Order: sequence, then C-alpha cells, then structure tokens
Amino acid sequence: MNTIDNMSVNAIRILSADAIQKANSGHPGLPLGAAPMAYELWAKHMKHNPADPDWADRDRFVLSGGHGSMLLYSLLHLFGYGDLKTEDIAQFRQFGSLTPGHPEYKHTAGIEATTGPLGAGMAMAVGMAAAEAHLAAVFNKEGYPVVDHYTFALGGDGCMMEGISSEAFSLAGTLGLSKLIVLYDSNRISIEGSTDIAFTENVQKRMEAFGFQTITVEDGTDLEAIGKAIETAKADKSRPSFITVKTQIGYGCPAKQGKSSAHGEPLGVENVAALRKELGWPSEEPFFVPQEVYDNYKAAAKNNAKAEDAWKTMFAEYCEKFPEMKELWDKHFDESYIDELFESEAYWAHEDKAEATRNVSGKLINKIKDAMPNLVGGAADLSPSTKTYMNGKGDFSKDSYEGCNLHFGVRELAMTAIGNGIMLHGGLRAFVSTFFVFSDYVKPMARLSSIMGVPLTFVLTHDSIGVGEDGPTHEPIEQLAMFRAMPNFTIYRPCDYKETAAAWQYAIQSEKTPTALVLSRQNLPQMPGSGKEALKGGYVIDKSNKDIPDVILMASGSEVSLAVEAKKVLLGQGIDVSVVSMPSMDVFEQQSEEYKESVLPKSVRKRVAIEALSEFGWGKYVGLDGAYVGMKTFGASGSATKLFEHFGFTVENVVAVVKSIM
Repeated sequence: MNTIDNMSVNAIRILSADAIQKANSGHPGLPLGAAPMAYELWAKHMKHNPADPDWADRDRFVLSGGHGSMLLYSLLHLFGYGDLKTEDIAQFRQFGSLTPGHPEYKHTAGIEATTGPLGAGMAMAVGMAAAEAHLAAVFNKEGYPVVDHYTFALGGDGCMMEGISSEAFSLAGTLGLSKLIVLYDSNRISIEGSTDIAFTENVQKRMEAFGFQTITVEDGTDLEAIGKAIETAKADKSRPSFITVKTQIGYGCPAKQGKSSAHGEPLGVENVAALRKELGWPSEEPFFVPQEVYDNYKAAAKNNAKAEDAWKTMFAEYCEKFPEMKELWDKHFDESYIDELFESEAYWAHEDKAEATRNVSGKLINKIKDAMPNLVGGAADLSPSTKTYMNGKGDFSKDSYEGCNLHFGVRELAMTAIGNGIMLHGGLRAFVSTFFVFSDYVKPMARLSSIMGVPLTFVLTHDSIGVGEDGPTHEPIEQLAMFRAMPNFTIYRPCDYKETAAAWQYAIQSEKTPTALVLSRQNLPQMPGSGKEALKGGYVIDKSNKDIPDVILMASGSEVSLAVEAKKVLLGQGIDVSVVSMPSMDVFEQQSEEYKESVLPKSVRKRVAIEALSEFGWGKYVGLDGAYVGMKTFGASGSATKLFEHFGFTVENVVAVVKSIM
C-alpha cells in the first residue's frame, strides 16, 4: 500500500473513531476494519460523482451494516458529497445533524438507502440490481448502454445470519443478477463474542449454492487483492458475486482489535490516542485530515466524474437517434402524465355485479399497466390468488429481464425489501403482494418503506375471517390495526370497484408514502353511493333522512354493505342512520376539520364501528357512547358465511348492537 493510499484509508478510521468518541456513542468496529475495502471500492472501482449524487447511471452502494454509518459518512465527507463538512462529522448522532446514528435515505447526500436492521440493505441491493437489469433490457441499444451500472452492498456476519439475506440472495442467484457485488466484512465477531458460538456455517458454500461467484480476500488490508477481487467480480457476466474480505474488527486499536468490545461502544480517549499512534497519524487534533489526503480524494472524485461526462454525451446522441426511447425514458422517470388515466371514464368503468375486490384490483392493475410502462411487480408465489399478474408484460427472469412480472417465490420479507430497492433505484413503480395475514412477514421492511418515504404499493388480499376454511392461521385479525398504527403508511380497505379504483389512484399518485390495498377474497356488491370521495379516506356512502342522524354506522371493506343493509332495518324501526364508509383512516385524518365534521358530526355520539377485524383503532371515532361489531378473538375454520354468522357480522346483530346504545 503506498503512503497516500494508506493515509486515505486511515483518514476513514480516524474520522470514525473521533466522531464516535465525541458522541460517546456508536460502532467503531466496522469502520476500522472495513476502511480499506471501502476506500478501494469508492476511489478506484465505483462509478459515482459527488457533484451529482442522483446521476441515473451511477453505481449504487448500500451499507447493509448500517450501525457502521461513520464509515459511510467519512467517505461522503472525504469525497465531497453535499458539502458534508468536518463540523457535520463532529455532530455524529446529534439531534438534527446530517450524520444520524444509522444512514437515512435522502437525509444526507449520497445515502442510497436507510439501513440498520441487519440484512435489509443486502435485500434492497438485490432490488436495485434487478431494477438495473430491467431498465438495461428495456433501454439499451447497440453502442448505447445508457443503463450500465453496478450495485455494491457491504455487510458483515450479522447481515449473513439474518434470514432476509438468504431469502434475497437465493433469488438474486436464480435471476443471475451479475451487476450485484456483495462485500462481506468477515471478522467473525458479533456483539456476544466470537461467531463460533452461534454461526459456524460455511458462508461461501452457501453463497455458491445460491448461484454466486465466490471470491475470498485473505487480508482485509491488502488493497491490491481487494481491487483484483472487485474486477474479477465485474468480469463475471452470468451471476452475482460475493467477496469475502477477512478483516479484524477494530483494526488499529491495540486494546480492542479483534474483540467484541470494539463493536458497539466508543473506543475511549486513551484507545483513540493509541489508535493514532498505531496508525502513525500525524496529528493528535480531533478530526484532523492532512490536505494531501483531501487532495487524493478530490482527484479520485474528479476521475470518477469523467464517467458521467461520457454518459451525458452518449445519452444526448441516444435521445437524438432514438426519439421514441427518449419519450419512453421520460415516462419512466417522470410519472406526472399518469394523472390522465385517472381522469378517464375507462378507468372507472365497471360491471354492476358482485365481485371480490382482489379481482377488481387485478382488472385495475391491467388498466394501469397499459398506460404506465414502468409498472413492475408481483407476489410471494401468490399472483393467481392475489390477482397481480399483468397480462402481456412478460416475466422478469434470467432469460428475460425486460419482463415486468416479478416472481419473488415464498419470500415475503425479502420481497418487500427488494420492492424498496427497486423504488429506491428510480425509473420504476413497483408493487408487491401476499395474503394480508402474511403481512406479519412484510412489516419490518414496510416500516423501512415508511421511514424512507418510498411509495411502494402493497396488494394484501384475503382480508378477514372471510378467508373461511383455511382457519385462524390464514385469517387476519390484528394486522389492520398494526398498519394503521404506523406513521407515514396509508391503508385502504375498499368496499367495491370504485373504492378500489380510488385506492389504486391514491397509491400510484403517492410520492412519499407507501400504500397498502387490503382486499377481499369473497364477492362484494357494488355500492350505489360509492365513488371518488373514497380519495378522502372516509365519506357518507348512505345519507340519513334527517340533518342530524340518530346513529352513525361506520365500516370498511366487506362490512360496508352489511351496514347499509342494517340501516334499512333500523329505518323501518324508526331509527335514522347515516352510513360512513371508511376505506382509509389514514387519509381521512388528513382532511380538514370541517370535512371530518360533515362526515362524523360531534353532536352524534351514538356510533357503531363494524369491521371483521380487531376493534383496536376505532375508539377515536366510536367514543364513549358507541359500540363495536368486531373481532375479539382469532377466527375459525369453516365457510365464510358460517363464520360471519358465528362472530356476529349479521344484520340482526348490528341492529341489536345499535339498539343497545340508543
């Protein structure tokens, strides 16, 4: 290693150690051990331009071991991303700083994904690589590789222990995503000690079985060996690559190197001083970096930026030679044109017959895909049941990357992370799908969607005890309340075609919020009062006869028609009723106070919420004088008709509950 390279690597280590020590909080082990591979990659093998962090054809880098965030912040600072200053590094983990405890997407220039839950970054990287493969297949012409970049992920032993990495890498190998290169920081240490206590498998053999090229670098400080490994990975055009780099956690700190104590706590003032001495650092001043090191990073950045200049020249020629492709490119990267679809009569047109909202959603997906060429998506091996297959759009596979239908296999957790990665990449609008009860497997990555502000769409079917004979394991009860509780996440549970159409419109037009459509397996009638008002989240679907009704019935999905039928009986008994359809509490809460008052007037305190799921969450609308027709237990196995009767989702029971509070 030459002197300037050595100093450039050590600058990452010193900045990381100093920031963590000043914060008295953080994880120094990964930055100290992984600094050489990060420097070698970013300085000599990765296509990126600090002056344009969002350049479409840049290489992507995901730090899956997000706890090692100071590695990434040091790189971004040294390369000059977003003018990330030394003062920002010194504010590591402080409130409002550009250097939070874990990397946060869009919060700091150059951060491609929010990471922290181990393994999640690896799965999102698979999504980014899949997006690159698809866009390359769609857009590249001979002599014009306008989409041609790599996705790099860096993670450690914890990432490889988490099941999500196995789910995602199994699919990546099947798909032959050769532009995916994983750097495995193999230091054999986790929080509790040596990985031998819980993790003795041969990781390389596992990755080989998944279909990866496997490469090993025995010395994690050998820049030349790391560089050769990266170039070997790039040379394989048939499969993704997995580079094991054997490192020492806490490298350079004599008292901590190779020990679990280096993982998640500051080194200590004396140990930081010892680190400086061990590395031969020229100053004891915190956050000091010699000018020649900054100059080296600046030169590397300038050299890497040449790739964007060449790409811009090529892309201009491409657009001139293939104007139809320029038009298609614009549709992929600017979706404002899609508003025209939702204003058309064809989008809202439907048959007046009872139909499951999952079937309705399937029809709407196929209307949207005809107008939206960048729509991609699929299910966790359930598209025939969730009705998410796009006719005529082909299957995304190793032999056909231009296909738009994604087959995730039975991998709900990885599916959601991959969907996030596709959206993070840009140029595509993705949806993922499974049964609603299995949203328990989806939730951790859906939470990341919300935190990042990524408008991924979730199609979650078989939405209640209406699943029937499959029994309690397949009948969601608490899941709707769970998602309603999550910030920046929109849930729609529509009652018919028009409400489902509104839900899809909301999902596609959403810019920073993921949306889930919770859909029925059983047929539901088309409701006369439904319509585009569903875009407000809640509305009066069946008005009362008086200005102020005696009681308000509130429902979503399959229970809206039940509420309307119960109203007919109650009217016959002299009780005036307003029926409110509440497909989305999340959207309803965004409306003005005046609008909400018009739907749920405060003067009407007799209210009943009807939903074949947990009652939790309805309390803010029901109040102290209201009641519920909901689920207090798990479901059972039997016909949907029998279950609805057994659990009280009948006109007779709704009428009885209303009378009990009058």
